[in-house]
Amino acid sequence: MHGVHDRLAGIDLNLIVALDALLDERHVTRAAQRLGVTQSAASHALARLRALLRDPVLVRGTGGAMLPTALALRLAPQIRKVLDELAGVLRGEAFDPATAKRTFRLGGSDYSELVLLPRLSARLAKLAPGIDLWVHTYDDRGDDELVSGRLDAVLAPTRPIARPSGMFQKVVFEESFTCVMRAKHPLAKSKLTLARYCETPHLMVAPGGTPGSLVDEALAAVGRTRRVAMAVPHFLVVPYVIEGSDMIATLATRIAKLFASTLDLVMMPPPVDIPSFEMALTWHERNHHDAAQRWFRDQVLTTFADAPRLPRPSSAMT
Repeated sequence: MHGVHDRLAGIDLNLIVALDALLDERHVTRAAQRLGVTQSAASHALARLRALLRDPVLVRGTGGAMLPTALALRLAPQIRKVLDELAGVLRGEAFDPATAKRTFRLGGSDYSELVLLPRLSARLAKLAPGIDLWVHTYDDRGDDELVSGRLDAVLAPTRPIARPSGMFQKVVFEESFTCVMRAKHPLAKSKLTLARYCETPHLMVAPGGTPGSLVDEALAAVGRTRRVAMAVPHFLVVPYVIEGSDMIATLATRIAKLFASTLDLVMMPPPVDIPSFEMALTWHERNHHDAAQRWFRDQVLTTFADAPRLPRPSSAMT
């Protein structure tokens, strides 16, 4: 585990910088000036390098010129590459998405995937063809996964409960609610009144498998209830159940619009005032200053910023 440290323990890493200067200048005095040391110090460094590498490194040529040995010629490009990479790491060098090859891990639900991934995948393919994105489910709000580093960020609804210290959060967009039903539903050509809404069987998405939602809270506030005839844990099956039944579903507007654009469904505004909710991108302070992570978060945020605003349905829409 400590093999690299053990092998480097007896080496003065300043000699690597000196070796780069000596091989590039091929002149002890000029190398000394470049390093900001005396000629004597540069000569001493060359002597130490010769002992370390068991090779002359530079030998005298005609007219006082110094020539690199075969070993020095092989080492020169490798030494320069190592020093350039190290300098970039220490400077926090800018991330280049066009050439980068790495994987980002985002926590999200199937709702997050549906509203984000089609546009984000096109954006990544264009700007960063070597970037891979893995989307994962997460426990509770994903706090443990963010702290441990198993996830780089989480896209999820905001909640009143504060997240642990060390978390950063950015609201991405606000989401409203829309009702969907099949185009030949008995209510598709009628005004969706509160009474009809409550009398009609509902399909509800319940990720946690428990009763209750923002819709039920809104109905309770006006003294009404609804019958949830079916509850499912995911969004993807919803449009197909709705298309083949007389149930209605009250969904996030972005999801409702997506489903209505692909299947024969009608969108209508809910007959009760349901508070909107916010979707936010959350990340841990470990990733806050990293250039690559900042770039990835910017892509998620820009994906939604560039998307057209969704109008609230004011009448039946298909």
